[in-house]
Amino acid sequence: MAQNKVQFQKGLSLPNFMDLYGTEEQCFTALFDWRWPNGFICQDCGCNKSCCLTTRKLQQCNGCHRQISITAGTIFNSTKLSLKKWFLGMYFMTQDKKGVSALELKRLLGISYPAAWRMKQKLMQVMLEREEDKVLSGRIEIDDAYLGGERPGTRGRGSENKTPFVAAVQTTEDNRPDKIKLQIVDGFRSKSIEKWAKKAFEENSVIVSDGLACFRSVKKANCEHKPIVCGGGRASVEESEFYWVNTVLGNLKSALRSTYHSIKPKHAQRYLAEFQYRFNRRYDLSVMLNRLAYVSLRTAPIHLTTIHHKALCSV
Repeated sequence: MAQNKVQFQKGLSLPNFMDLYGTEEQCFTALFDWRWPNGFICQDCGCNKSCCLTTRKLQQCNGCHRQISITAGTIFNSTKLSLKKWFLGMYFMTQDKKGVSALELKRLLGISYPAAWRMKQKLMQVMLEREEDKVLSGRIEIDDAYLGGERPGTRGRGSENKTPFVAAVQTTEDNRPDKIKLQIVDGFRSKSIEKWAKKAFEENSVIVSDGLACFRSVKKANCEHKPIVCGGGRASVEESEFYWVNTVLGNLKSALRSTYHSIKPKHAQRYLAEFQYRFNRRYDLSVMLNRLAYVSLRTAPIHLTTIHHKALCSV
């Protein structure tokens, strides 16, 4: 039997990681090259000449003498952690398809739990912002899903402790999963699905759903809707039309259960975005860390209060 090329790819091994980013100087050099790929350019005066103040690791513009840190204005802004620990955090978050908890990051990096939690939330915010404008096209399987279990005395879709979200899987011409979108919604209502579909799908995409009435509203996003009612109105894993969306949901829930003790609803979209980010870049694990670091340098700083207020992103 032929090996799955994605599943059996080499990725970035820990020894290779240490060869590339094992010292603070290597991490600094990598960030410099990713932040200014065409050389340093001062954002104030436009000068492209600078010198490095070695005692504080600041770049000083030769024109206006403005001093800037390699992490200023980025997700790493004002960090007290070493760059090496940030790189290790990004490594563990990108190379394990089930993710890594803040508690495990604390142990792996030798830092406090609050520091590990902030690191994880910030990097997941980078993933969220990178993914939110991506759209799916072609044939797309969708399904309704929930995070959270039932409390005694509560049942069904209306359980207060459940977080509803939509799962969508774009498939290839040979019926393989290509990309996914996982989006929290404020409920399975036509208006909510219409609003989400207009942002999530390219026009003329073919949307395959189980028969849930609200999914008919994807037609208002100029998409074709192909409802397939089966098994008492719900799609089963065995149904070929829904195989990949159900497989993705199964893998997602397995990963969340095995990695995290609990997920607060207001942070749930970040955890979904983290799984989505890794899945959509799974074809080349060896460069996923590089890509995350590159976009982290282009993501605005996020502070603790903002983390709590900016977390819940639903439509």
